[in-house]
Amino acid sequence: MRIGVPKEIKTQEFRVGMTPAGVAILTHRGHTVLVERGAGNGSGLPDEAYVRAGATIVETKDEVWGQADMVVKVKEPIAPEFPLMRKDQLLFTYLHLAAAQELGKELLNRGVNSVAYETLEPTPGDLPLLTPMSAVAGRMAVQAGAAALEREKGGKGVLLGGVPGVRSGNVVIIGAGVVGHNAAKIAMGFGASVTILDVNLKTLAYLDDIYGGRIHTQYSDPYNIEAAVTRADLVIGAVLIAGARAPRLVTARMVKEMEAGSVIVDVSIDQGGCVETARPTTHDNPTYVVDDVIHYGVANMPGAVPRTSTFALTNATISYVTRLADKGLEKACADEPYFVSGVNTYKGGVPHKAVAEALGVQYAAWKR
Repeated sequence: MRIGVPKEIKTQEFRVGMTPAGVAILTHRGHTVLVERGAGNGSGLPDEAYVRAGATIVETKDEVWGQADMVVKVKEPIAPEFPLMRKDQLLFTYLHLAAAQELGKELLNRGVNSVAYETLEPTPGDLPLLTPMSAVAGRMAVQAGAAALEREKGGKGVLLGGVPGVRSGNVVIIGAGVVGHNAAKIAMGFGASVTILDVNLKTLAYLDDIYGGRIHTQYSDPYNIEAAVTRADLVIGAVLIAGARAPRLVTARMVKEMEAGSVIVDVSIDQGGCVETARPTTHDNPTYVVDDVIHYGVANMPGAVPRTSTFALTNATISYVTRLADKGLEKACADEPYFVSGVNTYKGGVPHKAVAEALGVQYAAWKR
């Protein structure tokens, strides 16, 4: 199979869909890997490293998309890439179609067969291709929030760790999945007072057990969310329903009741956001203010640490890329039926119920 790795073009996105090590695995199995010139530069991976691994360097994005049977990316295609997609081409990347209606319609209209990293679910509740970037984003959320709290950035001037005799910052995390757990770990390391909310009591019990009560756990309901959010210095939104739009759990009224200079980092923004006042931003202009509360809504947070993120992503994706390349989509789904959970569009239909609902189209069950 011919696998294409284009250069990412989203604002301030420096990751790349595959490392040279991933290329070597594929070329050793007889596949051809086309890498756009300079695709890995932002991650510190020069073209020469890809050539040594067996890749063919091509000059333009048109060549990558035009020649590849499967395109492996990091972020969802954006408008300049839409015309490059073609019928029956296999696209393997993060898609987040619940928050990308236009892209969803383009994929369907153009007949692209897409597999989304964020919905591939080998076993119930296991999202192995979302996990590495969720871990990065969760850890970065605390860094971003801590910086935004500084007075010169418009924040209230609170140091998360406090100092002897002065209270530490109050961090509230909504969602105790991979993002939330990693955010809690870093916030606790900062010395902050950490509260995490979730509807899964087993998860809350696990966190309470491993951290010996140093993290405050609460059941996630509207009453507890409001009480926690309105007293927080930093709120981190970390809610995920695979393939679906994130539920709006923090209302505009709650935000209005927060203290001026408080900060919200909505990591769920790539799925529409769990904060009513949140909207997507970029690394170029990451924050804005609503009711004197600073909002951070960068949808590709791990793009700011591309060296770490690219290696972590390829470590997770390469075995799935290999199986898709070796077998093709249909045989991969037949041999390992869980692959169907990752299929977001196929031959003009949507075989993922949550994605179909988010896009407002009819669900089309997978047919082998």
